[in-house]
Parts: sequence; structure tokens; C-alpha cells
Amino acid sequence: MHQYSHFVDGKQSDLPLGKIVCVGRNYAAHARELNNPLPTSPVLFIKPSTALAAINSEIIVPTALGECHFETEMSLLIGKKLINCGEDEAARAIKGVGLSLDLTLRDIQQDLKDKGLPWEKAKAFDGACPSSAFVSRAQLGDLQNQQIRLYKNGQIQQDGNTSDMVNPVLSLLAYISQFFTLLPGDIVLTGTPSGVGPLQVGDKLVLELSDAIHCKGEVVSA
Repeated sequence: MHQYSHFVDGKQSDLPLGKIVCVGRNYAAHARELNNPLPTSPVLFIKPSTALAAINSEIIVPTALGECHFETEMSLLIGKKLINCGEDEAARAIKGVGLSLDLTLRDIQQDLKDKGLPWEKAKAFDGACPSSAFVSRAQLGDLQNQQIRLYKNGQIQQDGNTSDMVNPVLSLLAYISQFFTLLPGDIVLTGTPSGVGPLQVGDKLVLELSDAIHCKGEVVSA
């Protein structure tokens, strides 16, 4: 697995590797495609820092554990401590913006959901959060008007805009900070548009965030 470090604007950051706070069902079309109801408040779960991996030449999936799905998400690198913050404070804490894959062992997740159990085995395994390098907040315009695209083997699979988020970025960060202190080096995943699906060994992926980020990798077996 490729060693992961935070990079911002092409330079390695001295921010530590922290937790990854993920937001489920934050795009209505994605909730519908998985037959999930829209939540009345954000659905949160956490991946550990050991889930981080660099998206570059290889995207490693644990094929022995059943079907693994891609979920492409705009990710936020946190640069300042946030506790019970407001939206203005949240905006100032965004150090960088990137793309991450919320890899999901779908068979295991469905079994856990059917039993009313937590999802960690399906969402938080080693390498479950392949991530791009980040661009600084100043390099992007409106965070609620960014296009997220994923191509698999040259065919577009996900093509959504952050304007479709149920809960926008700054209100999400303020909400999360009511429950979890966000620390410098933490990453927040903001939800995935519709179009998620399974990965196979040999699949070639290209991920794009508007014109700011372009990264690619090939799926290999763990």
C-alpha cells in the first residue's frame, strides 16, 4: 500500500494523519439508489487514519472480503481545531480540498445493517479511504458548485455537483463539531453522488474535481 501523507498545493504538509469523519446519504439520488431513506440529520461515521492511502498508481481492495464499491467524495483537510463552531469559523479551518474514495465492502455492510450492527468492518478497514493530494481552499471557488466525476475504464460512472448536497459543507462542519472535536490533520468526507458500483481487479479509475484535481489509479487485490 502506498505510504500516505497530506499534500497541499504540491507540497507535503506537516499536519498529522488524523481521523476521517464521513457523512452518509448526503446526496438524495445516492440514498435512493441504495433504497435508503433521507435522514433528518447528517449520518456520521468515522474511519481511522489507517484507512488512508494515496490515490496514484494502485488502488488496493480486499477482494477476499466480497464486493467492494467505490463512492467518490469531495474531502476537506482540517487545519484548525473545531469545537461547537459556527460556519464562519468552519470556513477558516479548511486547509485543503481534495477527493477521496469511501471504499465500502457492500456485502459485509448489508449483512451488518440487516443485523442492526455498526458498519466499521465494511467502511473502516485498512486502505478504505484512498485520497488525492489537496488544493488549498483559495484555489477553488464556491465549494457548493464543484463537479465530482469518476470514470471507470473510460466510462463515466459518477457525475454530480456539490450543489446537490442535502447538507452543505459549512453547516456539516458546524454540525460535526457538536459531536466530535475536529483536529488539524483530520479529513471530512462530504458524501457521494449517485452512480456508485463495484470494483474489479484491473479496473482503471480517473477521478476529477472540477478543473482543480485529476488523479487516477488501477484496482489491484490486497
